[in-house]
Amino acid sequence: MQVPAYYADTYEERAQTRVVATGERDGTPWVAVEHCLFHPQGGGQPADRGWVDGHEITPVRDHESGLVIAVAHGGTALPVFSVGRPVEARIDLSVRLAHAALHTAGHLIEAAGRAQGWVLAANNHFPGQARIEFTAPTPDARLDTPEGREEATEALRTEVAKAIADDLPVTWENDADGRRIVHLAELHSAPCGGTHVHSLGDLVDIALPTLKVKRGRIRVSYGVAHRERS
Repeated sequence: MQVPAYYADTYEERAQTRVVATGERDGTPWVAVEHCLFHPQGGGQPADRGWVDGHEITPVRDHESGLVIAVAHGGTALPVFSVGRPVEARIDLSVRLAHAALHTAGHLIEAAGRAQGWVLAANNHFPGQARIEFTAPTPDARLDTPEGREEATEALRTEVAKAIADDLPVTWENDADGRRIVHLAELHSAPCGGTHVHSLGDLVDIALPTLKVKRGRIRVSYGVAHRERS
């Protein structure tokens, strides 16, 4: 049985575990480990960078088995692993924390947008592409002029800055249907399979350029980093 350890602890960097399954994907071998640190791409978040016994891998969700499998990164094949073999799993923690900061900030910006009366339409938490898109069910006159759009963006910045200054906790739980629900204290809750920071005070250098309106959608681009860990 595989345990999605990336849900339990965003900050776990390495673990001694064992192989629970092997196979081939497009003619190349893959391996799945029991204590799985590796977050696969999905939900607007890119995949982790990781290693199994020193071999660099990319984690992929295998929909047939339901497992997160590790495939060789960069075109080189993995060695043959046997089921039950002890192995070391490791992630690039700096990459993980960058992804977690972007994903958590996306939830925070969504909460700030909802406070403006907007409704989430789409999201992307990839580095260099991060954005949250909304629609406005009720016409918002601020969106019609450059000055108004800057005013609306400043309202978002204020909401975001306050939540970070308050260092609100980020927690999760499974609901009655087994869905993983992520909470930003009482500010916001949403079903989510991504990785997140411990609390909003972990977010630094957040930047929200003036929002744009395209084809009826309010696009809020953003950047953020994880604070340095001692």
